[in-house]
Amino acid sequence: MTSALSNTYSRLPVAFTHGKGVWLWDTKGRRYLDAMAGIGVSCLGHAHPKLVAAISEQAARVIHVSNLYEVPEQEELAQRMTKMSGMTEIVFGNSGAEANEAAIKLARYYGYKKGNDLPTIITMESSWHGRTIGTLAATDSEKARTGFGPLPGGFIKVAYNDIAAIKAAGDAEPRVVAVLLEVLQGEGGIRPTDIQNLKDLRALCNERGWLMMIDEVQSGIGRTGKWLAHQWADILPDVVVFAKGLGGGVPIGAIGACGPAAGVLGPGSHGTTFGGSPLVSAAGVAVLRALEEEKLLENAATVGAHLKAELSKALLGTPGVREVRGQGLMLGIELEKPCGVLTARALEAGLLINVTRDRVVRLLPPLILTAAEADEIVKILIPLIKAFNAETA
Repeated sequence: MTSALSNTYSRLPVAFTHGKGVWLWDTKGRRYLDAMAGIGVSCLGHAHPKLVAAISEQAARVIHVSNLYEVPEQEELAQRMTKMSGMTEIVFGNSGAEANEAAIKLARYYGYKKGNDLPTIITMESSWHGRTIGTLAATDSEKARTGFGPLPGGFIKVAYNDIAAIKAAGDAEPRVVAVLLEVLQGEGGIRPTDIQNLKDLRALCNERGWLMMIDEVQSGIGRTGKWLAHQWADILPDVVVFAKGLGGGVPIGAIGACGPAAGVLGPGSHGTTFGGSPLVSAAGVAVLRALEEEKLLENAATVGAHLKAELSKALLGTPGVREVRGQGLMLGIELEKPCGVLTARALEAGLLINVTRDRVVRLLPPLILTAAEADEIVKILIPLIKAFNAETA
């Protein structure tokens, strides 16, 4: 039968019927170790009892009412998010791209209120902020951007991890109002920023009156071993972008604001029909509570360090491997040649992985991953990588 779906994804030939923990089962009853967690979304794994109960119980009460009314579940989630992030206010949406759009709007409105006729945002090379027209303009991926011009202006891209480049961009363009960056690039190839670079950027933004906006869509919600990846640098940005793991599998996005960014958006300046519904808010509360109660941030740090160490021990120094990098349970293995075929080969071997930036094997397993399950990833993946590297180009 011909599919009625638009051909926007090159899907792998498998469909899953159910999951439990870090495991998924397909329509033929075969089991797979999920080292992708729905691209970093299913942080509690599959069928986590606390999340299932929260969604089921909320669905039986009320699923949606809109933001024309008070939503107690949304208020509780916002309170938890401000506590763990240091932000003072939260704006909800439905995805990471939508949340980044909201951050862009906030920065532009911040400039507008100061009389800036062309508020400009500095973003990074190799960045990824979404597929909407606005977030594509902020994103540094020619593949994703091609064919969708003209894209909005008001963005300057500079080298990642280069404070001098940011300073130079600000010197050349006096209408800069904000810097938007990921502190651990996901789609960009699992590339971490330097801790001192983040501290210097915070100081530079303070000095020049810019908003420091950090996209934690993929790196946040405990994935690196702290609530948010930038917290390793002990800094507080003005805007934080949330999504993916926040809902544990239901669609949610949000921005947090504090300091000069707080209070910029008001009634009529931004809105959402579905964002922060009772259902997704109840799920978000359950996720944050489970991460805390089950000490899953600590687990992500320790099991992630174990997994990285085992991958490094097996691969570093072997032909065809450039680097093993990342933090917590957000890891990448960069090879010397494009390795997209490894996704299908890993699937055949019972492991779900992904390849980004053509050469980087990406691992984003659920934060409940155990050391024994991490060892299983290594056991399956290492032979596949070594066999691939042994093949002639």
